[in-house]
Amino acid sequence: MKKFKTESKKLLDLMINSIYTNREIFLRELISNASDAVDKLYFASLTDSDIQLNRADLRIVVSADEDERTVTVSDNGIGMTKEQLDTNLGTIAHSDSLAFKTENADQQGEDVDIIGQFGVGFYSAFMVAKRVRVVSRAYGSDEAWAWESDGVDGYTVSPAERSEHGTDVILTLKDNTDEENYDEFATEFGLRSLIKRYSNYVRYPIMMEVTKTREVESQPHADGEAADGEDADGEGAQQEPQYETYQELETINSMIPIWKRRGSDVSQEEYNEFYKTDFHDFADPTCTFSIHAEGALNYDALLFVPSRTPYDLYSKDYKKGLALYSSNVLIMEKCEELLPDYYNFVRGVVDSQDLSLNISRETLQHNAQLRAIAKRIEKKITAELKKLLENDREAYEQFFENFGRGLEFGIYNSYGILKNELADLLLFYSARQEKLITLSEYVEAMSADQKPIYYATGESVARLEKLPVVQAVLNKGYDVLLCTKDVDEFCFQSMMSYGEDDAAHELQNVASGNLDLSTDEEKQEAEALAKDNEALFEVMKDALGDAVSKVTVTSRATDAPAFVTAAGPVSLEMERILSQMPDGEGIKSERVLELNAKHPVFEVLRQAQAEGDAAKVRLYADILYNQALLMEGMPIEDPVAYANAVTQLMA
Repeated sequence: MKKFKTESKKLLDLMINSIYTNREIFLRELISNASDAVDKLYFASLTDSDIQLNRADLRIVVSADEDERTVTVSDNGIGMTKEQLDTNLGTIAHSDSLAFKTENADQQGEDVDIIGQFGVGFYSAFMVAKRVRVVSRAYGSDEAWAWESDGVDGYTVSPAERSEHGTDVILTLKDNTDEENYDEFATEFGLRSLIKRYSNYVRYPIMMEVTKTREVESQPHADGEAADGEDADGEGAQQEPQYETYQELETINSMIPIWKRRGSDVSQEEYNEFYKTDFHDFADPTCTFSIHAEGALNYDALLFVPSRTPYDLYSKDYKKGLALYSSNVLIMEKCEELLPDYYNFVRGVVDSQDLSLNISRETLQHNAQLRAIAKRIEKKITAELKKLLENDREAYEQFFENFGRGLEFGIYNSYGILKNELADLLLFYSARQEKLITLSEYVEAMSADQKPIYYATGESVARLEKLPVVQAVLNKGYDVLLCTKDVDEFCFQSMMSYGEDDAAHELQNVASGNLDLSTDEEKQEAEALAKDNEALFEVMKDALGDAVSKVTVTSRATDAPAFVTAAGPVSLEMERILSQMPDGEGIKSERVLELNAKHPVFEVLRQAQAEGDAAKVRLYADILYNQALLMEGMPIEDPVAYANAVTQLMA
């Protein structure tokens, strides 16, 4: 037995137990090695006229023996000599594929794509195998050799038999334990699943003997004999069909990735089928788009926007990301770094042979490459969504219904930094136009004398459009955006304004206490009324206590007797939403009770104050305040007390 040509036991243990985190990738690594061996032979045929072969005959065959508990990966590639077996498998971390790739870097392309880089993928076999036997015959040689090891101390190389060039890697699986079941790797279903998952797009056919069924033709009967189910005259019940199972060699992998095919050669139906199959959705995507980048970093990307919201999209268990491939081999099912959080709904794949992977091929070494791809993908998604908005409004509105919340959260979470990128993708319901519009469309419809963009936030459009503060703005001839998502207020607070810096429009909540829509005459009238009724307002403020910071006269044109506004940075809607969160109970808005001096109720209040009926004033103050809260969709502190107050007024 030969010893491994490095710090064998320690390094081999590292290869088997530390570098790889998922034992099922052993098949991916062995198939990738087999693909490299086939690629090397094909490359040699391109440069050596003496090598005659038909590329259609090149293949990889995976087989298993459940009784013997073995798994075999075979190829008809270039094979290895005795010396190459000794060098390539006896020296851990020596990569013949990497050397080949480096020496022929200028000649690799669509015809040849070497996958191997580190020379350690082969040793992943020892994660599932207690013994590995490699039988190989180099192209042009009459001799075959076998390399064999238990993955502990060393290996043997001995003469063997193989009918043609190529390599067989035979794994004898480890014994099952209470924690680990290795038998699954010797089943047809188990191997087929791993091939489809990790190696579906390897460029050469990966074949397996698969079990199928077929109907057995009815056998003719001897003269005078009746078939089962028939009487002597050939009549009676119809004979049940009989079936038999048989084995057939079948290509398991797809070979040509759909994302590398030219868009003109792929129908939308094919894209839809790929999306539904690979991403486990029953509905076609809303839109499909691709990227084919060439330059310092070459990669292909195929991206999909779903037409429905995943059930767990807003749960902590949801994981965003795109499937990451390197040279058609799956590296990561969901690479989170490729998508920003606000585009977490996008599904798809990215494939590049230029990625610098770590030694296990499971993660990337240089995040700069990933950031460059992610930035391009982000811009592409934004551009495609804008195109959808312009060309198919109905489809975009459905998209925004499903995923718009995430776009708004992206602006809020970035403290408004992303507003220039995302603001034009937002939709809100227009109270005047009675439909969803963009911020740009709102600005286009503004009157010349309007400066801010007005909005109201609440639980439903039906409730919002009836609010006095909304009606007051509409009465002035200005539109109001009626916003019903829980993130709307936070998004607008982060944006602060919309538009270019020199022509930006402030975003203003109509329930804000500092909303200024009144004429100078209306303001002067309100100020005079406030001064004349200071004593009344003091009594009402005393009755309401800390619930409000001030009671005053409104200058807004409204039919309501009173309404509540917020004077500070925390709006009423923000308070309502935050109060439902675990740590939001103590967050309160600075409430102001604004009275409509033109409403008959105000005269009743003044009369009660003039008559010195403080009890009546306090009763009215409580009722008006709670009515205003109910109109805003805010909870009242003591419903029973409110009901009693209304009853007292009616008695």
